[in-house]
Amino acid sequence: MWQATGANRASEIPELGFVPGQQPMGRAHLLRVLDEVDYGMLIIDAQGTILHANHLARHELASGRMLVSYGNCLLGSSAEFTGQMQVAMEAAFRGQRRLVLLNKGARELSIAFTPLSHPLETDLPTVLVMLSRQSTCDNLAVRMFARTIGLSPSEEAVLMGLCRGLEIPEIAAEHGVASSTIRSQIKTLREKAGSPSIRRLLQRINSLPPVVPALRIVMPMPHNAAESIHP
Repeated sequence: MWQATGANRASEIPELGFVPGQQPMGRAHLLRVLDEVDYGMLIIDAQGTILHANHLARHELASGRMLVSYGNCLLGSSAEFTGQMQVAMEAAFRGQRRLVLLNKGARELSIAFTPLSHPLETDLPTVLVMLSRQSTCDNLAVRMFARTIGLSPSEEAVLMGLCRGLEIPEIAAEHGVASSTIRSQIKTLREKAGSPSIRRLLQRINSLPPVVPALRIVMPMPHNAAESIHP
């Protein structure tokens, strides 16, 4: 089991990179950038202590569904999950990248463990823990796309249904209209998007840049994970 030190060593991490000849961005600014990334991201040390968690990672920790913070140490919500993560973390600190797939009911969380330091270097050993990207429907860029190409509210609702993987009859039943109405709306939104098929439309949607919703998570999770929630 990983042992949490209880100390926040985030301040020991070297200042992030800069462009030669330019003033480097401040640490707070760079951390705000991480909060705009559509993936949960944590930085941990060799004991599993959380040095930093961006806001989507804090959201996942606060939910307690797959991951938890106990004594500021990153753990799985079950002994099985913790064991899988520990194996991956130990490999990452040996310089190897590892992917862990956690499943709980219908929910799956994939976690990539990426070494940020080399075993032979003298810098603080750290690992980047990156969580699955949000679902397409949670990507704010999809709604931005709908407004950019001029979709009506009903056409946007149909687009969101397609992004959720619903079939035309399912979308029709959800909105209480005939399947022919949904087919007509799909034809219109494809024309507005300049996509010859639903498949091409969804490919275009999946290629949109990930945009995190501006509304921040209202949960008692501090920006710096040094005081993370404990189950």
